[in-house]
Amino acid sequence: MIRINLLAVEREAKKKKSAFQSGQKVALACGLILVLTGAVITWRYFELSRESVELDREIADKQAQATRLHGIIQQVQQFEQQKAQLQQRVVLIEELRKSQKGPVHMLDQLSRSLPAMMWLTALKQDNDTITIDGKSTTQTGVSDFVSNLEGSGYFKKSVDIVSSTADPPTPTTPEIVKFTLKAVFKTPGESAPATAAVAVGKK
Repeated sequence: MIRINLLAVEREAKKKKSAFQSGQKVALACGLILVLTGAVITWRYFELSRESVELDREIADKQAQATRLHGIIQQVQQFEQQKAQLQQRVVLIEELRKSQKGPVHMLDQLSRSLPAMMWLTALKQDNDTITIDGKSTTQTGVSDFVSNLEGSGYFKKSVDIVSSTADPPTPTTPEIVKFTLKAVFKTPGESAPATAAVAVGKK
């Protein structure tokens, strides 16, 4: 009589089935891992792409802002240059005004200081020294003229009489005193004398 050990066969079949199921589980787990890995990589790719787009947009915005600021900086520099030029012009105009005040005041004070019967023939200025040539009908007039200049406050004391000569009178003309004076003109409150050269025609 032949006996067949069915228990051993069943055990062998169970072992094979168990091994097959374990292999399926491993394969399934590996597949899930691959799927999850692919999903993570895909998500990370799209995330990096989005961040790259945002960074590109921010870079473009910054470049546009830099270009705009560069234009503004150039305008500011132009305004600063124009401002400096205008300030230089203002300073130059003020200097010209100051230099013009000297001759105007000088001529005004000379006119105010002239006594009667006196006229000037020439007026020259060399640095701070003014040379005055004139004529008068009296010697006293020359002294009065010197006193008036010194008392005006626009001439430094003292006013020097360089020369004084008298032409004798004639039957038709009185005595004529020719004189030359030297003085230093200054505007009250200013230390430096004005520098200008003018000539006065014969009155």
